[in-house]
Amino acid sequence: MALSPVKTLASKDSFTGLFPPESRPGLCRFARRVSVVAMSAELPSLGGLKHSSRKDEVIRSIERSLNNCLSETDLLRTVSGLKSKIRGKVRDIYDGGDYLVLVTTDRQSAFDRILASIPFKGQVLNETSLWWFDRTSHITANAVLSAPDRNVTIAKKCSVFPVEFVVRGYVTGSTDTSLWTVYKNGVRNYCGNELPDGMVKNQKLSANILTPTTKAADHDVPVTPKEIVEQGLMSRDDYEEVSRKALSLFEFGQHIASQHGLILVDTKYEFGKAPDGTILLIDEVHTPDSSRYWIASSYEERIQKGLEPENVDKEFLRLWFKEHCNPYEDKVLPDAPKELVTELSWRYISLYETITKSKFDIPTVEEPIHDRISRNVLSALSSM
Repeated sequence: MALSPVKTLASKDSFTGLFPPESRPGLCRFARRVSVVAMSAELPSLGGLKHSSRKDEVIRSIERSLNNCLSETDLLRTVSGLKSKIRGKVRDIYDGGDYLVLVTTDRQSAFDRILASIPFKGQVLNETSLWWFDRTSHITANAVLSAPDRNVTIAKKCSVFPVEFVVRGYVTGSTDTSLWTVYKNGVRNYCGNELPDGMVKNQKLSANILTPTTKAADHDVPVTPKEIVEQGLMSRDDYEEVSRKALSLFEFGQHIASQHGLILVDTKYEFGKAPDGTILLIDEVHTPDSSRYWIASSYEERIQKGLEPENVDKEFLRLWFKEHCNPYEDKVLPDAPKELVTELSWRYISLYETITKSKFDIPTVEEPIHDRISRNVLSALSSM
């Protein structure tokens, strides 16, 4: 049986099956442990947040925290019982025996390297993922056990598939592996997907596509479904199951985003397999780090005028670095301007508030972030 690189949902009935029953509770047991202050309908839309007293309040908090980012962690020194640490681009992963302690830092990654540290970014990513993990549990199981701190998730251990499942709904991007970059260079078969001639940048695809990459140490490499199986990266059955889950997650995410005036353009998912064989969604879900979001209301007009869509992600920071250096080859990168760092932090927070309809709880700066995390993780592990 040939592997099918892309399958769209076949019918309206199957699409309806993506959504949770009306009886599902709001925030799950994981998200309740995160410090989130619920807001009612008075929270402005993303468009309204651009010029609001809320933005002024958040910007002031960001500026006060520019020198108080969580760039590095060392829980091996402060929390007993942890065995080892793996430093990822954004997350620090600690081995707790039967589980993992995942600390989401404020490090900003792009071009397979660290560009800057963004105030509150780690908290935004962690809390955004918890919100989505809850609301996608009807599509796939996930690895979350608890969230003892704003920046921390404790997760089940699993065997991680060495493949990132990138799902795209539009022809766009600026990195070497982005769909627009390879398309404008003449590629018409990308990761097993046949692409038509005549497409323009930021155009919507006729159907969402899956463009997996291998999780290489220094640079992700696009790969076809056939190569994934032939190289032993995943079994045929596991690939088929995960690809279905990834496409379903993305379609569900697009639906939720559209309800809040946003377009979910593309994203990446990571999966693993638990000891009992269950496939688990891991890492993060639909965050501004793993996903590209555009403002829906202005998309059509800007495309017709040949303008870039209004984005709510880190694309503008990526473009700044591409304009001021070679982020793939230069050994030393310039410092990101403070105004861009502040703007990106604000965008992350505003996106969180827009999607969740919750007010982002900005922590006080009296207690160092690392001290707070150490205290909360130690307390959580002592009760496990």
